[in-house]
Amino acid sequence: MQRPSPHSPLLSLPGAVPAEGRDEGVAAHYGDLFREQRSLADGAGFVDLSHRGVVTVTGDDRLSWLHLLLTQHVSDLPAGQATEALILSANGHIEHALSLVDDGETVWAHVEPGTRDELIAYLESMKFFYRVEVADRTEEFAVVHLPAGSTAGAPGGAVVRETAYGRDLFLPRAELESFAAAHGPAAGVLAYEALRVEGHRPRLGFETDHRTIPHEVGLIGTAVHLQKGCYRGQETVARVQNLGKPPRRLVFLHLDGSEVTLPGHGTPLRLASEGPEGRQLGFVTSAVRHHELGPIALALVKRNVPVDAPLIAGTTAAAQETVVEP
Repeated sequence: MQRPSPHSPLLSLPGAVPAEGRDEGVAAHYGDLFREQRSLADGAGFVDLSHRGVVTVTGDDRLSWLHLLLTQHVSDLPAGQATEALILSANGHIEHALSLVDDGETVWAHVEPGTRDELIAYLESMKFFYRVEVADRTEEFAVVHLPAGSTAGAPGGAVVRETAYGRDLFLPRAELESFAAAHGPAAGVLAYEALRVEGHRPRLGFETDHRTIPHEVGLIGTAVHLQKGCYRGQETVARVQNLGKPPRRLVFLHLDGSEVTLPGHGTPLRLASEGPEGRQLGFVTSAVRHHELGPIALALVKRNVPVDAPLIAGTTAAAQETVVEP
């Protein structure tokens, strides 16, 4: 049974409203969702992601060993360079997503809540004779996100993972409250999710299901390296790359702003011309309220859905933008 991540002490901050579902354990928001989004967009504040799992790999063979298992080229990953990587099934379906950085001695990865135990079990089963040690560091370290443009410094003892979207800190969990006091205002995961959806960035367990392959959600290039050696599931990646025909594709949706509620994860998508009783052509994966764009969403649709076709999500009108080309 998956052990839950520790509940964040920042849930005691004024105005904190606990998140539910997969993001349980941190704040959904601190009383003003749009203000929190604007702060992040302006490079201010931080997001408490301490519910995410933290896994480390140490040992002389850590990079060459991970290179054999991951979709990403990491055998000569420079210290301090961030990357994304996947672990696929034998059939090429996405099983795990890792956000990585190597500090010169240790590979640090943060992963989706609820996935670390299964990931660690898989990594342990693949150690064989390699000089590596895998550890669950979730009880010791918390993930904190600083948005792009933030001038906040990283405290001593923190490991920094810098990307185009900002910096992820692997922060000693005991320092989480003092960090919040020094680097506020805090923003909840709903603000973080709104900017993620705006950026068309897929999330494991939201934009993916048990049969998702990397091409469907636009992870080729960012999390999958096409010129590296063998790894589990590579045959599927190569076949789809050569044929160019993934069965589904990720789209971005502008939703009707007059609706009071957002369509939930899994809400069926149909052609607007066929109405709510028409053929299901896909489903909503993440729906959020954005401070500038209004209600928006990511969704998976069948490859052959016309890119300019008006859709409905349940009963909500939805205009699509292409993320993954058909």
